[in-house]
Amino acid sequence: MDEFIPLANSLADIAGEIIRNYYRARFDVETKSDDSPVTEADREVERSMRNIIEKVRPDDGIIGEEFGSKESKSGLTWVLDPIDGTKSFMIGRPTFGTLIALCEGDTPKLGIIDQPILKERWLGIDGKQTTMNGKAVKTRACKSFEDARIGATTPAMFQKLASFGQAYEIFETGSKMVWGGDCYMYGLIASGFMDAAFEESLSPYDFAALIPVINGAGGHISDWQGEPLTLKSKGQVIATGDKDLWPVLEKMIIKSPY
Repeated sequence: MDEFIPLANSLADIAGEIIRNYYRARFDVETKSDDSPVTEADREVERSMRNIIEKVRPDDGIIGEEFGSKESKSGLTWVLDPIDGTKSFMIGRPTFGTLIALCEGDTPKLGIIDQPILKERWLGIDGKQTTMNGKAVKTRACKSFEDARIGATTPAMFQKLASFGQAYEIFETGSKMVWGGDCYMYGLIASGFMDAAFEESLSPYDFAALIPVINGAGGHISDWQGEPLTLKSKGQVIATGDKDLWPVLEKMIIKSPY
């Protein structure tokens, strides 16, 4: 994957330039068919990244949040989320980010989480140490649920689950829980400031880039059953900084009777 690092970084660079032009400015917001918001910035960022990929890697596939999928002829697929956390972006809160992943087949091998306002960029590559702005980062040791700093984007993502009531109660009363972090939470896990994130109903462009970043920092990331995440996973994601925290959460939340 090393040969693709310059291209991945250039995609993040151009995304950041566009986003900074829109950040805390006036722009139109539309509502998509799934009731989620989309801005001019989302579309301009993804369009620009796709144009670069199609110019220099025409046989690679592309999966993007705003403009759909292009089939791969090379076995490699770029997975793009131009602004993960559009609601945070809309209100001027810098917890959103651009997500860029490169997959071999269905498996993410390279991932970038880029926060262009704070200018923080996590780069994960399969089999290598994750970096933030070029410096190696590592998750922190935390084996205890009571000591864990756990995050999720919103409790609304759990409302359709039978486990929602129990999960919410455990999170709110038994841990140092934070709501509303978007992809930035996973960068904080990789850097050792948070310990876990637990989410439901994510799409591949929401989680593909997170996988190499968390794994390369020494953490655990999987679906709720502990299976590796791929482009075919159904979108239930759990990440822990300490690999020994995963079985604790698995026992308490995922395998508990409802």
